Amino acid sequence: MIYVPWIGFFLIIGFLLYFDLHVTHSKPHEVTVSESLLWTGFWILLSLFFTIAVYFIYEKNAFGLEHFLLEEMSGRQAVMDYLTGYIIEKTLSLDNIFVIALIFSYFRIDLKYQHRVLYWGILGAIVLRGLFIWGGIALLNQVDWISYLFGAILLYSAFKLLRTKEKEIDPEHNYFVRLVSRIYPIDGNYHGQSFFTMKAGVRYGTPLILALIMVESSDVMFAVDSIPAIFSITQDPFLVLTSNIFAILGLRSLYFALAAIMHQFRFFNISLTVILGFVGLKMMLINHYHISTSISLILILAILGLGILLSWLIKADKNNSPPGA
Repeated sequence: MIYVPWIGFFLIIGFLLYFDLHVTHSKPHEVTVSESLLWTGFWILLSLFFTIAVYFIYEKNAFGLEHFLLEEMSGRQAVMDYLTGYIIEKTLSLDNIFVIALIFSYFRIDLKYQHRVLYWGILGAIVLRGLFIWGGIALLNQVDWISYLFGAILLYSAFKLLRTKEKEIDPEHNYFVRLVSRIYPIDGNYHGQSFFTMKAGVRYGTPLILALIMVESSDVMFAVDSIPAIFSITQDPFLVLTSNIFAILGLRSLYFALAAIMHQFRFFNISLTVILGFVGLKMMLINHYHISTSISLILILAILGLGILLSWLIKADKNNSPPGA
């Protein structure tokens, strides 16, 4: 009974991923904005619908989940933690969209093949996030001062984000790209949606596999920010993992919906910096001063809303470059 929630959750996610790749995208095609918006809405609604399961699992002790909880909590508190963690992860993942767009632009990935790279990139991200989460929880349980380190990482990330003028993509300096290039010779031509191709009995990598490696390695860097951020809200493994995965699942469709217009959100980086700074301080104070999840959720939504509002208002009057861009 202990593993039923985990098994059930991953069976659902596995089915949805299979349906996404092999049914709705069985043939390569250019994903339209309307299609991506529909899928974005689907993933958001599914993430919200999952709060019903969260409530009954924690309120009614369904499936014997209480045997591996770090602490008891009400269904209402569990839902608040899940939603706040989901919003934080979704917000931080938006910055990843900029990087993915740069990667696709650098490698000149055809629009109809971008979905395949994102699909496998997200699948790899789920595995990586799972490992990061379990490792982080183990450290928090065994090392008293690790919360200060996680908080310092978030504060440093906020400082670095504020000072960053432009994001750059340089595959030649990416360790994983260099490693794969040593194992497989790289064919500079694309071969449909294939990551590899055969020539004269020799397996060659295509630029598509290099783009996938760049997407995966960039997610490792983003996980360094996002995992400590959600630990400032809850350290419950089920809530951390489920909120994280649902936020990642919507990233593919969100990319196609927002990649072309994200540059118009002039104050997004500032909003993201403030959120990272807030959760960083919250993480460092977690053993001394408790900031309730409801207050955290209100503050995060207010910061996001203010950033969007300012971007819309000031953009209407000025065409100058966005702060921090």
